[in-house]
Amino acid sequence: MKTIRLAAAIALLAAPATAQNLTIATGGAITSLDPHFFNASPNNAIAQHIFGRLVDRDAKSRIRPDLAESWRLISDTEWEFRLRRNVTWHDGRPFTAEDVIFSLQRAPDVPNSPGGFGAMLRSIKSVSAPDPYTLRITTHEPNPVLLPELGGVYVISRHVGEGATTDDYNAGRAAIGTGPYRVASHRMGDRTELARNDAYWGGAEPWQRVSYRFIAADPARTAALLAGDVDLIDQVAPNDVPRLTRDQRVVVSQIQSLRLVHVGPDFSRSGPLPHVTDNEGRPLPSNPFLDVRVRRALSMAINREALAERAMDGLAAPAGQWLPRGTWSYDEGTPVPAFDPEGARRLLAEAGFPNGFRMTLHSMNDRFPNDARLAQALAQMWSRIGVQTAVEALPWTTYSARAARQEFSMSMGSWGSSTGEGLSFPRNVLSSFDRARRTGPANQRRFSDSAFDAMVERAGTIMDDAAREQAIAELVRWSAANLPAIPLLHLNNVWAHRRGLVHEPRMDERTLAMGVRPG
Repeated sequence: MKTIRLAAAIALLAAPATAQNLTIATGGAITSLDPHFFNASPNNAIAQHIFGRLVDRDAKSRIRPDLAESWRLISDTEWEFRLRRNVTWHDGRPFTAEDVIFSLQRAPDVPNSPGGFGAMLRSIKSVSAPDPYTLRITTHEPNPVLLPELGGVYVISRHVGEGATTDDYNAGRAAIGTGPYRVASHRMGDRTELARNDAYWGGAEPWQRVSYRFIAADPARTAALLAGDVDLIDQVAPNDVPRLTRDQRVVVSQIQSLRLVHVGPDFSRSGPLPHVTDNEGRPLPSNPFLDVRVRRALSMAINREALAERAMDGLAAPAGQWLPRGTWSYDEGTPVPAFDPEGARRLLAEAGFPNGFRMTLHSMNDRFPNDARLAQALAQMWSRIGVQTAVEALPWTTYSARAARQEFSMSMGSWGSSTGEGLSFPRNVLSSFDRARRTGPANQRRFSDSAFDAMVERAGTIMDDAAREQAIAELVRWSAANLPAIPLLHLNNVWAHRRGLVHEPRMDERTLAMGVRPG
């Protein structure tokens, strides 16, 4: 009897997805179906099923047409886009340039957004439509990365979106897109059920239904795959990769990620900080992290090789800058920081902390594999130089909301430069936060330096690729010296799926039903 049950389980796992249905289990929590609410990878991944963009990015972050079938640069500050004519919304209404104009106006200013799309659109001065299928965008200054930035902003319908709130999108009422799938149902923190859009302009997808489930725990996702409950899982736990690779019923796919894991302090306060005290538990009179020597000491105390090999089981690479080696604008002159705990202790003493101090490192515990484990390993390294560090690891939904309110004094974060170039991180994470000017939307630690801001602005207007790459290298080197954020690791993106399916791994880590095909 046991043999029969085992054979049945193996047959179930090896079989193709039933009745053209596909079940995905993701480890990243979706916080909203409003595609403009939060520029976070899990939200963007589900949005990509439902909505379109002017331009798309392929699995290696290369630009390709989407709702715009072609474009041209009229001058350094004027762009013209030709829109597709055979596109309809899920409710049957035609897509036109007016929908794009409405979307570009709404995206930067969604109420209560913990980190939106303002930085991607702040260069835009005006948008006009000479006819329903021609769009013209004028920028304040030359913007050489406008196309990849537009590739991050989803187009919503004016007729549904006017007056609609984020709650309307989460309820499905306003989640009407042009994408290959329609929303059938959505249960926050559980799953989103998608139905195939047979009228999709790019042709109908092979999957009639897609169940996009959220399973936070790494072991539970792996168990669901092995039990045949799901067809594809993402964020495979590094310690599960060897056994899944050996399992003939399963295929593991992976690719170098564009995501940087980093840590950094709160810059919003000059006085006492929450969760930071002297060794007797008394609040420090001032923010110790405003002294660059303290930040450098914390960086020098980190053994990044050990973090990559032990905390991440080899599925990460030590990082000294925003992008991994081999990507455009990677700076060969900025190495991974050397591990130097003795030098770190000397710097702390110079900064007035010969005996260190105490603090809490806040991290997420379900955003990427081994995130809480990584935080614990990092805390041990800091404790060895006298900075006694406790860890509080939180679910991503809780963590992201609290981080946006500056409730943490030292926090772990991550950023995926899905545009595939080196301006994404400084524009979004390090530029001074200014809601009105649409700068630094993801700068939750509130770092601010006017000289650095000017460098970012200048780099973002250089149309010549070689000159812009050199300007980005200057930004990388400035950041390596001043450490507004302390780089840790570049991740590998890892998926596992049932044999009989073909999956295309993506550098931007998005888990898409459109990237899965019957074998």
